[in-house]
Amino acid sequence: MSGQKTVTPSAESLAASIKATKTRGLPPVEKWNPPFCGDIDMEIRRDGTWFYEGTPIGRPGLVKLFASILIREENAYFLVTPVEKVGIRVQDAPFVAVDFEASGEGEQQRLTFTTNLGDITVAGPDTPLRFERDTETGEPSPYVLVRRNLEGLIDRKSFYRLVELGVHHEDWFGVWSGGTFFGIIPSAELPPEE
Repeated sequence: MSGQKTVTPSAESLAASIKATKTRGLPPVEKWNPPFCGDIDMEIRRDGTWFYEGTPIGRPGLVKLFASILIREENAYFLVTPVEKVGIRVQDAPFVAVDFEASGEGEQQRLTFTTNLGDITVAGPDTPLRFERDTETGEPSPYVLVRRNLEGLIDRKSFYRLVELGVHHEDWFGVWSGGTFFGIIPSAELPPEE
């Protein structure tokens, strides 16, 4: 035996570790390579609510702290600190884009999204919009890249507003932002206008 005490990761230990780093802005998680310590009972639901051991996390500051150390590797999500890495569950996307502002027109239009945790991102070539369609119902799920490789599900009201800004471009119906066109649906698949 090495004499070291085995520590089981918990929400409290993660919060303490990240607070000890005392960084301004987002922590440099891309520079950290801690050992995998297992999964913890934490989940981000489709509506953006964070749960720990089956209970919603009611402290917004704590949720923002956890979100600041969230990473995605392929289709798995982890919380990382300089000393530990734990797996969590994410039902859809870790963020929800709850609003956006449009400025400019046509190809010069900029769509600035705000997430449920206060992150702000401008859709463009480095932070693209993505529209995934359900293979059975055809219903779209719209996303925007928020940071690193973490996306935000665009909420329904914001998606409807996006559609109102939509235009046709090269056989697609979609929106412009940051000089990039993002296709929502092929123009031929839209119902005829009445």
